[in-house]
Formats: sequence, structure tokens, C-alpha cells
Amino acid sequence: MKLTILGCYAATPRTITNPTSQVLEIKNRMFLIDCGEGTQVQLRKNKIKFSKINHIFISHLHGDHFFGLIGTISTFALLGRTTDLHIYGPKGIKEIITLQLRLSNSWTTYELFFHELESKESEVIFEDNRVIVKTIPLKHRVYTNGFLFQEKPADRKLNVDAVQQYNIHTAYYQKIKGGGNVTLDDGTVIENEKLSFDPIPALSYAFCSDTVYKEDIIPLIKDVDVLYHESTFLESEAPLALKTLHSTAKEAARIALKANAKQLVLGHYSTRYDGIERFKQEAEEIFPNVLLGDDGRSFEFD
Repeated sequence: MKLTILGCYAATPRTITNPTSQVLEIKNRMFLIDCGEGTQVQLRKNKIKFSKINHIFISHLHGDHFFGLIGTISTFALLGRTTDLHIYGPKGIKEIITLQLRLSNSWTTYELFFHELESKESEVIFEDNRVIVKTIPLKHRVYTNGFLFQEKPADRKLNVDAVQQYNIHTAYYQKIKGGGNVTLDDGTVIENEKLSFDPIPALSYAFCSDTVYKEDIIPLIKDVDVLYHESTFLESEAPLALKTLHSTAKEAARIALKANAKQLVLGHYSTRYDGIERFKQEAEEIFPNVLLGDDGRSFEFD
């Protein structure tokens, strides 16, 4: 599982920082999460192929999370894209994008599918044979969701030496990979654990965009492998975080600790600060495994 941070700063783009956008590669799927202004430029800088992105997830309709979407969609068309593109986001995202396409007479060369969200309960919004994606309802100044990406468990690995030892026919191999036991001709039952190895553990990633400190998301992200949680402010600005419905680095760490996350990635920093190292320092007072998201940084997890 690979996470590439294209941008992770709050509010407006600057010459040295970019608003929120990131790419998650999981089970050979590539998902674009949020699409702040300048996303397509960051995709190019990070050498990410546009053609591999078939699903875009938008957390909420504040500009620093979706103002880059229309440009990205238009560039896909200019490059001759023919593959369908699916966009998941709050109700209204279709109206915003199609209005711009209509008034500029810039219809896409490919099918554009909008999956508009309005439920305040967690729901499955994408699923195939490898990955499932659920919403994480958040609390911000507008309707907002985070997203939980989960790998589906892989088949067990066949113990070739064992199946040969028991002279088990190949017709049973798929059953063994699926966790089933095998009964020999003489009635002897061979337990699956003797015939296969545990699969590589399935990984999970939770993206928690703009939100006030919200403990009721903890059951939804319990035991997640990697948690990205916004940390707009340091603790000295905690009252401002509450007023604007954002979180501090320490609050992000508390969520990670209570959710038993394995790794916390911070981001969405206010540009009022001269650097981001203090975010890590404050979070580590609560939770030990902290990574600082920053524009252009990539992290691989296994």
C-alpha cells in the first residue's frame, strides 16, 4: 500500500505549498482522494499516470479540497481519455462540474459518473473483488466525509509440500486456498492449517479530512493500519480549532490512540506556522507512530 501526498496544507495554494490531494495505491488500484487547486500539476511532478486514476473521492465542497477537479477532468479529456471516470462526493458536486463543462462547451471524451453522497451514516460507496471503500461521517462547517479503504482478505497460500505429502488432487486446491479442510478417501480429515499458510494480512487506510475532534468515528476506524487525520492547528490554537471545526495535532493523535491505529499521518496544516515539525512533536506526546505528511512525500506500508 502506497500513499503519495500531492498537497496537505489548508486554505489557499502558495508557491511552496499545495492544498489537499493525495493518491492511494492499494491492491493494484489507484485512488485520487480530494483534488485541491494544482492537483494535476502535482500528479505530473510525482510522475503519476493520469490514465490509472478511475475513481476520485471528494471529502467536501470547500475549495481547497475540490477546486482542482474541473481542471483535472478537462485535462483527462484533452489527453484523449476513453476510460470511465467515477467521482464520489457530496450532493451538488455533479451540478458544479457539469455547469462548468456545459458553459465552456468542454464535454468529456469519456463517460463521467457521479456518485453523490448525503447520508450521515457510514456506507459502502465502492466495492470490487479487491477493495472496499466506506464513508467516515465527519463534522465540519459543510457536509463532509472521510473515507476508509480496506483490502479484501487474500486467499490462503497453498503448502505445496503438504498437499503432495497427502497426495491431494489439484481439484481441491481452490477449496484449500479458501480455508476448507480436505477429507481423504479413507475418511481422514486434514485440517486446513496443515495444508496452507496464512495469507498476507489485508491492509486498511482511513482518510479523515476536515473535522472537529470527533470520537464517534473511532469504531469505524478501529485497528486501522494507517490513519491520515487533519491537524490544522497546534494546541496553542485549540480554541480556534473548535471555532472553525478543525482539529489540532494532539487531537489527531488522541483519535489514533483510541482507535488503536498502527500509524498516524498528519496533514492539512495551517499556513500561519513557519514549519511543520512542531505538529509531529505535539502529536508524539500522545501517540508514538507519527509521520508528517508533506507535498511530494510518499509512504509505503506493508
